[in-house]
Amino acid sequence: MRKTFFGRTRLEISEIALGGGVTGGILINASEATRWAALQRAVAGGINWIDTAPLYGNGTSEETIGRHLSALSPQPHVSTKVRLDRDHMADIAGAIERSLEQSLERLRLERVALLQLHNQIGTAIGDRPSLSSRQVLGAVADTFDRLKEQGLIQASGISAFGSTAACLQVIESGRFDAAQIYYNAINPSAAWSRTAAEWRGQDFCGLIAACWRLNMGMLAIRVMAGGPLASPRRPDRLAMMISDTDLDNEVRCAAAVRAALGSSYGTPAQVALRFTLGNRDLSSRVIGVTELDQLDEAFAAIERGPLPPEGIAKLDQLWATDFFMNA
Repeated sequence: MRKTFFGRTRLEISEIALGGGVTGGILINASEATRWAALQRAVAGGINWIDTAPLYGNGTSEETIGRHLSALSPQPHVSTKVRLDRDHMADIAGAIERSLEQSLERLRLERVALLQLHNQIGTAIGDRPSLSSRQVLGAVADTFDRLKEQGLIQASGISAFGSTAACLQVIESGRFDAAQIYYNAINPSAAWSRTAAEWRGQDFCGLIAACWRLNMGMLAIRVMAGGPLASPRRPDRLAMMISDTDLDNEVRCAAAVRAALGSSYGTPAQVALRFTLGNRDLSSRVIGVTELDQLDEAFAAIERGPLPPEGIAKLDQLWATDFFMNA
């Protein structure tokens, strides 16, 4: 398993990280034996980073990690998050501190490698509460800095969703060490400098370049688009994190990706992961799994490496079609 430095933090991170979220859900919904086996298998395969959040199973994901973390060898890094609700806005600092205290208790840790803001910045998508860039660069950044000084977190991060312009403003401030980046074979625009005039998906252009300039760690999320890129089966539910799309469109676009690439590059999940492996600006890619075999499937994709140039060329052609971009 290849490892790299996580931006300027000097922490090392494996090229994939185990996601503890609802997407996949193995640390939330599986039997206790399967949860333990997933953590063991991840670490044995070279994964040294587990990403979680209080929202994942209402604390269940963090509790699962906390029960087993000390028995894992080598012990992986853990990142968690804080999401501020509307009734927290009068005391942002206090809400962050209380959330982290509760996370550390569930995780049975004295500190975490990374604490990330889980709110969108600027424009809200759906009913998720958002924060203005002024709030993020004020109370949030100040509180995160204080938590670093106290030794409770090693690094601070944001979720680069909402308004791309607002996210860029926060990134370019240099106040944060890392960012979660939405990046997959349906919407890879975070790696682009501009989109074609016909592009109809949310435009994340410039996010990866801005993070790279500031030497920020980058965690790619929604690598499988929340499921549609991994399987032709329509998800029962999928919380949309970005604008200008919906579940029907994600399922249809994922089918277009599978049709364009066929089976020669691996299973659909392997193809989706191999696509993101080709972007070496990313520090890691967070993957969620439902079954243990899906971890082995991911490890096999890593063995094969990034998609070859002819595979990327097929995706380039797909992204340039009206069928894909006017979805």
